[in-house]
This record gives sequence, structure tokens and C-alpha cells, in this order.
Amino acid sequence: MTDPDLEEVVIGIPISEPRDGLPLLITQVAQLADAAKKLAGGTGPVALDAERASGFKYSGRAYLVQLRRAGSGSFLIDPIQFADLVPIQEALTGVDWILHAASQDLVCLRELGLTPTAALYDTELAGRLLGLERVGLGPLVLAELGFALAKEHSAADWSTRPLPEQWLNYAALDVEFLLELWAKLEVQLVTEKKYEAAIQEFNFVRDNTNPIVRPEAWRRTSGLHAARSARALAIVRSLWHTRDRIAKSEDIASGRILPDSILVSIAQEAAQSDVDVPNLESLAGRLTRRNRQKWISAVEQALALAETELPETRVKSTAPPPPRTWQDRNPKAWAQLEQVRHVIASLSEQLSIPVENLITPDTVRRIIWTPPQSEEQLAQELTKFGVRPWQRELIEPALKQALFEPLISTEPQRVAEQ
Repeated sequence: MTDPDLEEVVIGIPISEPRDGLPLLITQVAQLADAAKKLAGGTGPVALDAERASGFKYSGRAYLVQLRRAGSGSFLIDPIQFADLVPIQEALTGVDWILHAASQDLVCLRELGLTPTAALYDTELAGRLLGLERVGLGPLVLAELGFALAKEHSAADWSTRPLPEQWLNYAALDVEFLLELWAKLEVQLVTEKKYEAAIQEFNFVRDNTNPIVRPEAWRRTSGLHAARSARALAIVRSLWHTRDRIAKSEDIASGRILPDSILVSIAQEAAQSDVDVPNLESLAGRLTRRNRQKWISAVEQALALAETELPETRVKSTAPPPPRTWQDRNPKAWAQLEQVRHVIASLSEQLSIPVENLITPDTVRRIIWTPPQSEEQLAQELTKFGVRPWQRELIEPALKQALFEPLISTEPQRVAEQ
């Protein structure tokens, strides 16, 4: 007898290499030109993917680009052999793109001169809008097409040369089924009347995926809370920027130069009064031996700063406070937030769309904590936060009701904090 609480196991057809065999790895100009010609002669959309060396290299550049188009076949391109991939871009002008988790690859593809000039379809995002529980490429291909993909090389160092054949097989499979997968998901989106919403989401990703620029990026150092004083923070900041310069010049991931935990340990020890920097215990380890003098200089520079040059210990944020504090600090806003959450949770269940895809919880919190004074201002705020028309149609009525009409109690049910 089958236990209904056990998750159903889907067994697919194992596949470890492309059905038409492993494509040639393109490393020469003539090969690139031939690939561009074949892609231009294909039909329908093109499937794309890129492999980076996250966690190994400082840059987020692509170290392999995979493409597949009906009538053309699959192509593996080694982008480090070329100044750019403009011939491929020209061949694909006006061609729709299909990617999985497009926002992860668009930036590095654009660095190579590849940018979508027509529609973009994202199979991961489509899966989310369809309410599918597992939206990774492997699970989607298994559930929708019945093939079991091996995914053991997803975290590999793709800057490795030469690339092992088994890695290339893995990479080719990332685009092997994208065309067929999108065709399946597209039908489901139409059937569930979610296609227009999906197109708006795809267009938003296509038009708004840009490199992330973080002010005071050093404040994202893991464990920074342990550096309690302004002087300790200044040391972390100085060490972080020194490490960043080294990592960038050597194109090595920062954490491989020196882990965050050691930056914080050095700062904690060095921030004590009357320290002998070269003899700090935290600078005596194996990991600090390389670039030791640079770490010492960074610490000494931070120690020499005037009090007025030290960083703030608390960063002023434009974000609203954590919702758990709202009931005491602003009971009205808390009640409004609870009411809107209740509606959004109901819509999420009714439409089988995750809450965060209906509207980001942060957007809801920002609007309610600093409430607009009119419906017109609310509309402007929604536009400012990038809320798409399909989302506005669903969520704006709930926001209007909570902000401009008498509150409706959602007790005794209390919606879990988003």
C-alpha cells in the first residue's frame, strides 16, 4: 500500500550525452563563422546557456557558451578565444531566445556582445508561474519530458582548460531540451491563462537584468557583526578593499584569497589598544602568509585614520523595519500589512503562483510603512518599484482597500511573516 505522504518518485530515461553526439568545441574564427552561418539558417527560437567559474574566479565572465536551434543543431563556444561573439549576435538578430534562469546569464552574455533583440522566454520563471514545486532544469526536464539529466558539474571551475569531455557533455545537455521544454510549458501557460503574465515577466527580466552595483560592498562581509567598534569596521573595510584589488588583479574569487572569517578576526584583534600589527596572532596563519605585507599595511592604514574618517557603526537604511516590530511601533501599518498579506496568500493558493512572484514582500512593506496619500500616488509607487501590469491588476485592489478604506480584521488567522 502506497503511503500518500511519500513524495512520488519520477524515474526518467538517463541521458549523459547529447542525442546527436557531442558538438565540436569552437575555438577558431573560421569555426565561429561557420556556426553563425548555421544558426542563421535555423528556424524558430534559439536556446542559450553559459557556464561561469563562480567561487573560483573574480570575474563573472562566461567560460563556455552553449546554443541550440532547430535546423542548426547544438554549438559549444569557448568565448575566451574571441574578443566577442558579434558574429553569433548578428546571426541571431530578430530571433527569440530561450534560457533557464535567464537573469543568471544575461549579464555575462552581454559582455560577449550577445543580447536578445526579440522575445525572451525563461523556463525556470515559467515553472514558477505554473506553480511547479521543482523548477531546476533537471527536475523540469524529468517531469515534462521524461529525461533524467546528470547535473554533477554545475559547480565546476569552468575556467579549466582543456575542458574535460564529460563537462562538455553536461554543458551541451543544458540546451539539448530547452526548445522542447519551452514548447511544453508554453502550452500550459496558455491553458492556465498565465501566458500574458509570463510574457510581462520575461520582458521585465530581459530589460532590467544589469550588473549589480552595491554601495559599501564591504559591509556584506560574512560575520561583520562581530566587528563591533568603528575602528574594527575600518580595519575590515581596509582589508576588504585590499583583498578585492588582489582578487581582481589575479582573477581569483575573493574568498580564495582570504576568507571573510579571517578578515573579521584580524579586525577584532587589531582594534585593541596598543597592538603590534606585524605580530598579530591572526596574521600568523598559513592563509595570511601570502600577501602578508599587504594585510599589515591595510591594518596600519585603518589604525591611522582619524575618528572622523571611521565608518558608521550603524548604516542608515531606507528599508522599513522588520515586520515583527510593527505591531508595537506602528499598529495601523501592522494591521494594514496583515490584511494585504492575507489577500496575497489567498491569491497565491488560488492561482498556484508563489507569493514572491505575485509581488515582492519588500515592495508591499515599503508601500505600507511609508503610505501613499492617494490612489494616484499608490499607482506611481507601484510603477517605481517595477510592479508589472498583471501584478497590479491582482494586488492593487488589496492595497487600496487596506490603505484608503476601513480595515478588515483577519483574526483569528494570522498570516506567517513573509
